Amino acid sequence: MPMGALKYLEEIQKKKQSDVLRFLLRVRCWETIDFNTSNFGPWTGKLEYCGHHWCLCYTLLRQLNVIHRASRPSRPDKARRLGYKAKQGYVIYRARVRRGGRKRPVPKGATYGKPTNQGVNQLKYQRSLKSTAEERVGRRCANLRVLNSYWINQDSTYKYYEVILVDPQHKAIRRDPRINWIVNPVHKHRESRGLTATGKKSRGLGKGHGFNKTTAGRRKTWKRHNTLNLQRYR
Repeated sequence: MPMGALKYLEEIQKKKQSDVLRFLLRVRCWETIDFNTSNFGPWTGKLEYCGHHWCLCYTLLRQLNVIHRASRPSRPDKARRLGYKAKQGYVIYRARVRRGGRKRPVPKGATYGKPTNQGVNQLKYQRSLKSTAEERVGRRCANLRVLNSYWINQDSTYKYYEVILVDPQHKAIRRDPRINWIVNPVHKHRESRGLTATGKKSRGLGKGHGFNKTTAGRRKTWKRHNTLNLQRYR
């Protein structure tokens, strides 16, 4: 069965330990790139004269700003599966998030609480790093709406994500019945309220008897269980 180009990219991405993908990810993130003017990836670069030929010198992911705009998605197959369209109104931003747990922000480690809550260093953040990337990009681009995001690379210190954003004021978005739902003001900063795909995963939502302790969210369930409700006698 014939496959399109995006299908081949999808199959390559499935095996991230393969020699091809490991080399590609390492080159994108770390190693210096000095190729001729052949088409090699979507990274930002400039054309320079290297003595006897013109070459493209790409900027590596670690050398770019923490949050910066990308001209096109690094993984077009993944971006399209998550709702991206190569038309006006859609924007791609890259974000870099530091790996590791979350240290409790207390002065000199003084939590002023009970011993069970005195931990500072080895705490595990309840949300994913991808949701953190979405929130930071959403704050940077407050006039856009976060649609989704996906992983593109990682090294020993950082994880890199690309975030799909939509311009709610653009006519191409407002006239498209498949995406104009996001124009509604209730979807402002949906990434900060756990409404994106990665945000919902950390809220404990689901169906069935295994989720009966997180109905409407674990905080809502805690409040319902700890609120004294005295019914009026009639």
